[in-house]
Amino acid sequence: MKTNLLSVIITMCFLNISVAQDYRFGKVSKEELLQKEHPTDPSANAAVLYREVKTEFQYNQDSGWYMVTDYFERVKIYNKEGFDWANAEINLYKGEGEDKLLGLRGNTYYLDENGKVQDEKLRKDGIFEEETSKYLTQTKITMPAVREGAVIEYKYTINSPFIFNIDEFRFQETIPIEKVNMVFKTPEYFIYKTHQRGWVPYKVDKVTRERSITFRQTTRDLRPLSGSGIPETTTREVKFKEDTYSVDIDNVPALKEEAFVGNLNNYTTALQFEMSYIDFPGSPLKTYATNWEDVSKSIYRVDLFGAELERKNYFEKDLNNILQGVSSSEEKIGRIFSFVLNKMTWNGYNGYYTNEGVRDAYKKGSGNAADINLMLVAMLRHANLEANPVLVSTKSHGIPLFPTRNGFNYVIAGVQLPQGILLLDATNKDAEIGVLKSSIQNWKGRVVKKDGTSSWVSLSSMIPAVKSTMIAAEITPDLMLTGKNQSRFTGNYAFKYRSDFKSLNEDAQRKKIEKDLTPAELANLEFENLASPGAPVSLKYDFEAMDLVEDVAGKLYFSPMVFLATEETPFKTETRLYPIDFGYPIKDRYIVTISLPEGYNVESLPENVVYNLGENQGTYRYLISQAGNKLQLSVEFAINQSYIAAEDYGNLKKFFELLIAKENEKVVLSKA
Repeated sequence: MKTNLLSVIITMCFLNISVAQDYRFGKVSKEELLQKEHPTDPSANAAVLYREVKTEFQYNQDSGWYMVTDYFERVKIYNKEGFDWANAEINLYKGEGEDKLLGLRGNTYYLDENGKVQDEKLRKDGIFEEETSKYLTQTKITMPAVREGAVIEYKYTINSPFIFNIDEFRFQETIPIEKVNMVFKTPEYFIYKTHQRGWVPYKVDKVTRERSITFRQTTRDLRPLSGSGIPETTTREVKFKEDTYSVDIDNVPALKEEAFVGNLNNYTTALQFEMSYIDFPGSPLKTYATNWEDVSKSIYRVDLFGAELERKNYFEKDLNNILQGVSSSEEKIGRIFSFVLNKMTWNGYNGYYTNEGVRDAYKKGSGNAADINLMLVAMLRHANLEANPVLVSTKSHGIPLFPTRNGFNYVIAGVQLPQGILLLDATNKDAEIGVLKSSIQNWKGRVVKKDGTSSWVSLSSMIPAVKSTMIAAEITPDLMLTGKNQSRFTGNYAFKYRSDFKSLNEDAQRKKIEKDLTPAELANLEFENLASPGAPVSLKYDFEAMDLVEDVAGKLYFSPMVFLATEETPFKTETRLYPIDFGYPIKDRYIVTISLPEGYNVESLPENVVYNLGENQGTYRYLISQAGNKLQLSVEFAINQSYIAAEDYGNLKKFFELLIAKENEKVVLSKA
C-alpha cells in the first residue's frame, strides 16, 4: 500500500512539473538551466526543448492572399559539441514577390557564478545575410554568450506570398526534441494534401471553424455641380470556413547517424503540404495536383531551360575543332566534358534555370549549375549524342515527395549509352565522367527529353570505384615489416583523392595517409594525375612498420594483410532503420607478397575463403599461398549495388563480420 501511494505521489509530481513547464518566449526556467544531460539520451550534445511553428493565411486587398508563419525555438546546450545548435539559418525566397522577415528576437540564458539567471539579447552583430542564389537569401543568426549549460531561444515571423510552396514541417533532428507544436490554418478555398514521412508515428488532427475577414472600400460621392466628392468608407464582412491542421509530439528521439546512411535528412520525421486545388465561390475550379510528366513539361517550356538547350551558334566553331576526326561516342563525351570543365567555372549557385544564359555564361567563362550543365547537354546533342538534362534535388534540399517544380534545385547532364545513362556534372573541376559529387547523389533524378516525356534515373554511379593495391614486403631480422606500396584509383576513389590531396604539399599528404595506416611510417611518397581529371590517380610510397609481427615463445604471428586489414565493422547496431547507401559500387583488390625471414618455416596459414552477399550484392575472396620463402595473398572485395535495403542489414552485418575476422587471422611461423 505504501509502495502504491509512493508511486502515485511520484506520478503526480511528474505531472505537476510537466504542467508547470512554461513554453512562452522569455520564460526559461532555472530547472532547464540546471539540467546537466538529457534525461532519455545522455549522449546528446544539445536538445530542442520546444519547437513551435504556426502558419495562417491573411488577405491584403492590394496583393491578395499571403502566408504568415510564426517560428519559435528553445534549445538546451549541454556541452561544447552542441554549440552549433546556437546558430540558425532562415531561408527567404524571392521571385514574383519575396518573403519578409519580421520580429526576429533571441536570448541566451545562463547561470552566473552565484547561480542567478542571466540573459543576453541577440543583437545586430549576430545577424548576417547571405544571397545563396538568385531566388534565395539566407538570414543567419549566431546567439551571444553561448556556453555549456546555456539555453537559447529565438522567434520570428515570415510573411510570404508563395502560398503554393509550403516549407516542410520538421519534427525530428539529430538531437532529441522534447516537444513539438505545429499548426497550419488554411481557408476553405485552398485544399492541400498532406504527406507524412519518417519512422516516428504521429497524428495530424484536423478541425474546421468559421472565420471572417473585413474588407474596407472607399468611394467618393460625386453629386452634380459638386467638387471632387466626399470620400465615403464602407466595410464588408466575408465569412468562410477555415481548416486547422495540428500536430503535437512529445519526446522525439534523435535521428542517429549510422555508417553509410547517405543523406540522413531523407529519413527525418516530417510533414509536407501539397496544394491540390483552389475553389473560390463563383470562380472556375483551379487544379494544381499534377504528375511528374506535367512538372517536367512545364520546366522544359520555360525559356531559361528549354530555349537555352536550342542555342548552339556560340560554341559551334570551337566544338567542331575539338571533335575533328572523332567518331566514337565515348571519345566525343570525353572531349566535350573536358572542354566544358576547362572552359567554365561554377559560381557556387545551384538552380535548373539559367542565371547568365548559356551564351553570356560561355563568353564570361562562369555561371550557375544550369548555365554550365545545360550548355554541356547542348554540346553533346550537337555531337549527335542522345543527351538530356536531368533534374536533381541536392541533399540539403531533400527528396521530392510529390510532383512539384520546387522539388528540384539542380540540373546535370545524362547521355544514353547501350549500358545505361551516363551522368555528368561539369561544375566541379575534379569531376570525372560518370562521377557525381556527394551533395547531388540524392536518390533519383528526373530525365527530361525534347518531346516532354520524362523518367527517373538513379543518381548512384553506374561505374564502380576501383582500388588496386600491390605490396611487396619483407620481415627483417629485427621483426620490422618494410616494403613498397603501389596503388591505383579510378571512379569515385580518384575523385575523392583529388579532392582530399590535390591542394596539400608532400609532407601534409604523407601525414594524412599515415594517419589511416597506423603504425606504418611512409617515405618517398609520390602521387600521379591528381590534377588530371579522367585519369586514374596513382600513389606510391615506401613503408616500414613496427608491432605488426609478434614474437610469442619463439613463434612469429602476423596478419598477411599487414596494415591494410579492416579492424572493426562500421555496422555495430543490431538493427537498422535506414537503408545502406554506399554511394557507388566498389571493387577493391589487394595483392600482398611477403618475404619470410631466414630460419623460419610456415606452421599455419589462414584458410582460403569466398563469401557472397545476397543475390549478387557483394563478394569477398581471400586466397593465400606459399612459394618458397614467400607468401602471396590475393584479396578481392566488391559491393555491386550501391544501395542495400534495411531489411538486408542482418546479412550485410554478418558479411562484414566474416571478412574482418578473416583479415585479422594470423600466419604462424616457427623456427626451422
